[in-house]
Amino acid sequence: MTNAPTGGYDPPRPSPLPGRSLLLWPRPRAHAVLALVLVPVLAACTAGASRPSASGSSPSAPPSVGGSLTIYSGRSEPLVGPIIERFATETGIEVRVNYAGTSELAATILEEGDASPADVYFSQDGGALGALAAEDRLAVLPDDILARVDERFRSPDGQWVGISGRARVVAYDSRVLSEADLPESILDFTDPAWKGRIGWAPSNASLQTFVTALRVLEGEEAARAWLEGIQANAPRVYEGNSQALEGVAAGEIEVAFINHYYLLEALAQQGDDYPVRNRFLPGGDPGSLVNVAGAAILTTAGNPDAAEAFLEFLLTEESQAYFAEETFEYPLVDGVPADDRLTPLSEIESPNIDLSDLSDLQGTLDLMQEAGVF
Repeated sequence: MTNAPTGGYDPPRPSPLPGRSLLLWPRPRAHAVLALVLVPVLAACTAGASRPSASGSSPSAPPSVGGSLTIYSGRSEPLVGPIIERFATETGIEVRVNYAGTSELAATILEEGDASPADVYFSQDGGALGALAAEDRLAVLPDDILARVDERFRSPDGQWVGISGRARVVAYDSRVLSEADLPESILDFTDPAWKGRIGWAPSNASLQTFVTALRVLEGEEAARAWLEGIQANAPRVYEGNSQALEGVAAGEIEVAFINHYYLLEALAQQGDDYPVRNRFLPGGDPGSLVNVAGAAILTTAGNPDAAEAFLEFLLTEESQAYFAEETFEYPLVDGVPADDRLTPLSEIESPNIDLSDLSDLQGTLDLMQEAGVF
């Protein structure tokens, strides 16, 4: 029996070692490395200028903010490091980043209590944010920040805001299956007809968050029955979503339960002949859960003005375009388009759920262990 991880990175690129810290000192705008990292984002901009944000304001913090900012990031450095570095460069704010697993950092914040040095918590899912909100560790955000994102993708109590979205999908082998061959619900993959044809990554945080959503939406026993039914169908186990996707492409399995953007990255690298496609399940099915990477400001933040400026920066058109173009996630600010190969976010029939309720990771891990997954 292997030990189940308690949540980790879910990036489309390799992540650094957990717990790595990075100190970002303000750099000149022409810093060569930064320019190379952000070329895809800056290509549409006038040299040396910034596009306005969705609210019409500059993405840079007011000069009066100053000081330093400490970010605890459950999103990996390769994924969000370029955006954080650009914020430091444009604002002159000294930024310190602690990169580790989303759940690990949430536990650290709770352990540190009022002594936590963190100003901002940048999470890969809404559940961890909900867990901190339930412990009164998160401040209520200004209305002008919250208003930039649809209410589905922010805290109902205003304590966190979604930055980018990711949808659960069924990735399928288009050489042997069409959408019409797939069930209408993720629950139907327990049918014995799917035995030996399924792949998944149960140690992956996004799969675990989906199981948590299944518990919230369908109840504990229904979630247990689904896990046991999938186990009975002898699923092939992969280390992560990208490996599961490659398993479909290699013909090892016919379907995999993953996040949408892994396929988009593969298509970008290998072209449209790549033999896998995504199925967004209809009818508010749990298998079409749309989760968010979100950010919040701690109640104990030493520099809340810089923290607010950072959240505002993440919700500018330019930063949102970065997530759309570089990570293939869904931008959450109106007017910023997602990749045109994706089903529009407004057309995904995702289940109606408060993402803050996806906080009981330990209960999910216990259930998965009881069902024989680990």
